[in-house]
Amino acid sequence: MRRGRASAEVEAVLFDLGAVLIDRNPRYLYRPLFKGDDVAMERFLEEIVPNWWNREIDAGKPFADAVAERIREFPEHAQMISLWKDRWEAMLQDAIHDSVGILAKLRSRGYRLCALTNWSAETFPLARQRFGFLEWFEDIVVSGEVGLAKPDPRIFALTIDRCRLNPPHTLFVDDSLHNVDAGRNAGLHALHFHSPAGLRSDLTRMGLL
Repeated sequence: MRRGRASAEVEAVLFDLGAVLIDRNPRYLYRPLFKGDDVAMERFLEEIVPNWWNREIDAGKPFADAVAERIREFPEHAQMISLWKDRWEAMLQDAIHDSVGILAKLRSRGYRLCALTNWSAETFPLARQRFGFLEWFEDIVVSGEVGLAKPDPRIFALTIDRCRLNPPHTLFVDDSLHNVDAGRNAGLHALHFHSPAGLRSDLTRMGLL
């Protein structure tokens, strides 16, 4: 099997899932409910169900507990907050097909593939059922299952150990710059994902494609 010049450097690729391989976004759920008022929707997402709150769910807090806490704080938004749990699947769209094509190419070239995702243990089984390409990974470290979430350095240490990764020979791909920086601090090569075209260009430049 012929590889490019990076083959001696990169043996494994560690992928994030959401927004890299799977199109997942709360706006798919809430935009129709706000009837096109994106300003009000963004205010709701920033103030009522902010990223730090969802990260607690990703790190293992039960959905029911997290939702109840926010409803107690913002009872006037109880119905909308409840939808985060009751209609979570509406946030999950299709695979990002061009990214999955890149994953397939890496697989065909013999690179080891693992994944590290911030995802609730309660909802990740839905993704496993829906996206067959998840079977291509040797292992998937799910934040909600291990009780830690990116960019916590402990989840990177756990992933490196569990997936038997050699950090200087592992490439990490994530759409969050905070997570990319944490990956680099863990000794991984890291790419900040912006688009499938950008990722393909970066991997081609590195000699992996």
